[in-house]
Amino acid sequence: MHLLPFYNPIDGSDAGFDPIDHSEVDSRIGTWDDIKALGKDHDLMADLIVNHVSAQSFQFQDVLAKGKASEFWDLFLTKEDVFPNGMSEAEQQAIYRPRPGSCFTPMKCGDGQTYDFWTTFTDNQIDINVKVEAGIAYLNNVLTKFSANNVNIIRLDAAGYAIKQAGTNCFMLDETFGYLDNLSKQANDLGMETIAEIHSHYQTQVDVAKRVNMVYDFALPPLILHSLFNNNADALLKWLKISPRNCLTVLDTHDGIGIIDAGPMGEKPGLLNAEQIDNLVETMHANSNNQSRQATGAAASNVDLYQVNCTYYNALGANDFDYLLSRAIQFFAPGVPQVYYGGLFACENDMELLAKTNVGRDINRPYLNAAKIEQALNKPVVKGLIELIKMRNEHPAFAGEFSAQGGASVCCLMWKLEQQSISLRIDFASRTALITQLNGTQESTLNLQSLLA
Repeated sequence: MHLLPFYNPIDGSDAGFDPIDHSEVDSRIGTWDDIKALGKDHDLMADLIVNHVSAQSFQFQDVLAKGKASEFWDLFLTKEDVFPNGMSEAEQQAIYRPRPGSCFTPMKCGDGQTYDFWTTFTDNQIDINVKVEAGIAYLNNVLTKFSANNVNIIRLDAAGYAIKQAGTNCFMLDETFGYLDNLSKQANDLGMETIAEIHSHYQTQVDVAKRVNMVYDFALPPLILHSLFNNNADALLKWLKISPRNCLTVLDTHDGIGIIDAGPMGEKPGLLNAEQIDNLVETMHANSNNQSRQATGAAASNVDLYQVNCTYYNALGANDFDYLLSRAIQFFAPGVPQVYYGGLFACENDMELLAKTNVGRDINRPYLNAAKIEQALNKPVVKGLIELIKMRNEHPAFAGEFSAQGGASVCCLMWKLEQQSISLRIDFASRTALITQLNGTQESTLNLQSLLA
């Protein structure tokens, strides 16, 4: 069970990813005792927001009031910390930022001085100096809280941006890998596992997987879409043969649908080329009747360079079979599948919420109540998805060896453990998908289409 940020407050400018107090549960939803109770019966995952803290935090408010005289001055990163001798235009242009514009926000403090604070994401998310004692102590405090309250998996949010160094792009540096090593070891020593949340080139995911307990397979969602849009499984098969096995697979999350994870980056070729990425994005926009275009890029205040804001269901044109097929591929891919609540109920784009907030990601962050959930549970596509979830959780072969074969429009994904096996054979061109189970000499076959009956 992954609980999205439950810290004080849950309704900040970035839905809890900008904590005012990372060590405190928002009192409107509960206490640490409630978190502890949930963790007794479930593996519980929580976010460690590594890179930043809210500008509304008492620490940063003290800095604004006192400037360098604040006891919390060292906690926050400024341009001067990384570029003490000044920064050239070329150095600024080299910095990788997930959103357009500068990563620095000038703010005037109570000592009369204006300082350029590092704000990788928004001006309400002030970057932490993770190299100094104050930054280390801040994150240690949160880790200790997690450990004491039955959180046993830590999602390292935005960890790829944590280390900044002059003359680099300040993203996923060699030093960052070392930092992830140490952070993961620290969590392990407290009895917790770590999972890295990093959108980057696919080879980076392979490299990061060696440093932490698990990584997200963010390349999978766009590759499944590409296969369905083009009736071709070649790129998907290439990835499944080299993807990390210690991964968490997703199609949708509380963020948008990542794109750069499958594409080229700089001189590095991607699993998809630039033209294929463009086609992928435009097809998603078309399938959603251009709703996703209204929530993506400069069209909404939550501007991101690497994702399309849309439900996965609408990215597939609300086609029940294609959606169920995409989930079947996810469940047969290596790793532990995670299903986002909006995806579980095959939710469509929430245009009303988007219009209300003008925050792009809100298109895929629906507010649900018991009546809406009950209605969704009666939809054939949701019933079919639940059957697939049961199969993935219960079939013993998924604990065995994985293999992937095929080419062009056909692919076969198989799991085998001793005398038992389960396979998914897909022909994208004819839109047929068969799940075959073998137990010794007994064989049974399920047509995926029948789950929608």
